[in-house]
Amino acid sequence: MARDFYPFVEESAQGLPKDQQKADESLLGEVSYPARIAVYDDAAAAPRVVIVDPADVRSYLEEITATVNRLVREQGGSIPFMVIREIVENFIHAYFISPTISILDGGNTIRFSDQGPGIREKERALEYGTTSATEDMKRYIRGVGSGLPYVQQYMVDKGGSLVIEDNINAGTVVTISTRSADDASVRARATERMEEKKPSLEAPRVELSKRGQQAVEYLHSNGEAGPSDLVRELGSSAPTWSRELKKLLEQGLVRKSGQKYRLTDAGRLLA
Repeated sequence: MARDFYPFVEESAQGLPKDQQKADESLLGEVSYPARIAVYDDAAAAPRVVIVDPADVRSYLEEITATVNRLVREQGGSIPFMVIREIVENFIHAYFISPTISILDGGNTIRFSDQGPGIREKERALEYGTTSATEDMKRYIRGVGSGLPYVQQYMVDKGGSLVIEDNINAGTVVTISTRSADDASVRARATERMEEKKPSLEAPRVELSKRGQQAVEYLHSNGEAGPSDLVRELGSSAPTWSRELKKLLEQGLVRKSGQKYRLTDAGRLLA
């Protein structure tokens, strides 16, 4: 019999037989890491840190979401509760290993990081319907591949951004911001300023592979693209185009904007 599923609203294990409660709570292992929420409310001081202690999975997710939402509102941020909740739910894919949330920019930029297994195919993670959720995880989240695509769609529609990156040693960092990806990233802003100031008197002398040439031509015609766009237009595979775009990035011919790539001045001159 079909039924609707609402994360955080489903009946809890309370009221079930004790053996069923125990089985339900042990599906993903015990939550053993506290969640750390860093609030950067004073640029001249170290962040204020709020701890959410380990609990059963459902209570843990609820408490993190509610606490982040409250702290964001205190800072004057406008990112909605539902958006925050979707990203918090993603900690389940990291098995709750060292979840850390940073609230920046007056609550208008939030960075979620963990030290879990990471996301290998970041582009695909932003496509509706792709998911790595196990059956155990689906007791707590929808598990239909809607979370990250929904958040990205919402943020971009509001003029903001969602960026997925690898953490330093292991795991994932997801940054959502009411600002564009370029404005949300200091590194991106600095790179853009350097490119604007750098004189371009002649085309750069670089050697491009055939695919590299195709990628440059596509970006020149279409403005921006990710690996999946190049796959649809030119064939081959997403990992292949990811490697080509990375080479172009290292050569200074493209810059990354969110999950897309754009030509730099040098790239446009070469094209």
